[in-house]
Amino acid sequence: MSTPKSSFLDRVLGRIGRLDKQGLQTVIERLARERTFLETLFNAIEDGVLVIDESGKILYFNQAVTDLIGLQEREAEGQNIRRYLPDLDWETLAKRKKSNSARVLRQEFEVFYPRQRFIRLYAAPLSSDGDSSGMALIIHDATEARQQTFEAIESERIEALTLLAASVAHEIGNPLNALHIHLQLMERELKKLRGSHAEASKKIAGASLKKDLAEITDRLDKYLEVCKGEISRLDYIITQFLQAIRPTKPQLEEASLNQAVTDTIALLHPELVNRGLQIEEDLASNLPMAPIDAGQIKQVLLNLIKNAMQAMTRHGKLTLATGVTGEGVWVSVADTGGGIPQEKINQIFQPFFTTKKKGTGLGLMIVQRIVREHGGRIEVESHLGTGTTFRIWLPLHERQPRLLKG
Repeated sequence: MSTPKSSFLDRVLGRIGRLDKQGLQTVIERLARERTFLETLFNAIEDGVLVIDESGKILYFNQAVTDLIGLQEREAEGQNIRRYLPDLDWETLAKRKKSNSARVLRQEFEVFYPRQRFIRLYAAPLSSDGDSSGMALIIHDATEARQQTFEAIESERIEALTLLAASVAHEIGNPLNALHIHLQLMERELKKLRGSHAEASKKIAGASLKKDLAEITDRLDKYLEVCKGEISRLDYIITQFLQAIRPTKPQLEEASLNQAVTDTIALLHPELVNRGLQIEEDLASNLPMAPIDAGQIKQVLLNLIKNAMQAMTRHGKLTLATGVTGEGVWVSVADTGGGIPQEKINQIFQPFFTTKKKGTGLGLMIVQRIVREHGGRIEVESHLGTGTTFRIWLPLHERQPRLLKG
């Protein structure tokens, strides 16, 4: 099926032999204006437009093609399209041209120059009086749409996983609570047994029997302590996991960052002392109040301090400092542990990544999420054999949405 000619060209071609010099000049000027108009029109289109001949040589392309696949006007015209689109299925296109099919062919592939993109290409044959005279290629950048599709699919997967994980965590939490209660009951009964044993040992004549009873009760004590410790660890893992999959928006109120630091240290002080760690506080005086969720910031500090404690041996030094800079306040948690290898620094905030034998890999992910929800940022500096410092910056003013001017 032939393409209908424009009325202007139809009239001109019908009397081209009768045109004088002035008439030909007028026709050429009119065609030049139409070409300029079409050039402007095609260059305004976001999609790339390419015209190739029967052998695949480039005859024309608009500005969008330059942006999408890096073609340059001086060097690309006359070159074969396969030089720039090596993944193009040229064989299928060639068959389509030979069959003179009017249907549009669609192909999808990736390009890596001038930058990585996912391209959707539409190809339609150009014909003149029934004879194929090349093809028009429309190139659409589908990178963003594809990424949105992947994100939507990933979001659905995460949502399904979250529901499943929350259900499993809930089901595990119930028997853990029951085990904890019954271990407490066993501990009470063991204390009663120890008291009864003390009374009975006065009446028992055999020394070996007394020794056996004492050893049994001591072993039971140790077993109970191990069980209680493991249940506490499981409970901590489940709590961390639920906090990671069910994040809550911070309730921002004017509060003192220094107070959050002192409250967290007071909570962990017995454990810090028991581990033989030194505590140094360098809290800025007259630190301004900041819009924070004090409970969530304490959770951030709790996770960071626990990480620091586990990174150090006895007589290590934990340093907490605060200050104000620019439009925000900051707090840092520094330890004198073994440090984090540089190749692992970028991975420490990923879920389930941990450098500790018994770590959950969720603590730092929760820290990063809370800091981001506060509109802040977190920085890490670590040196092997010297220690690690986490520094958190939080804005002094709650960020307001920017409105368009009326």
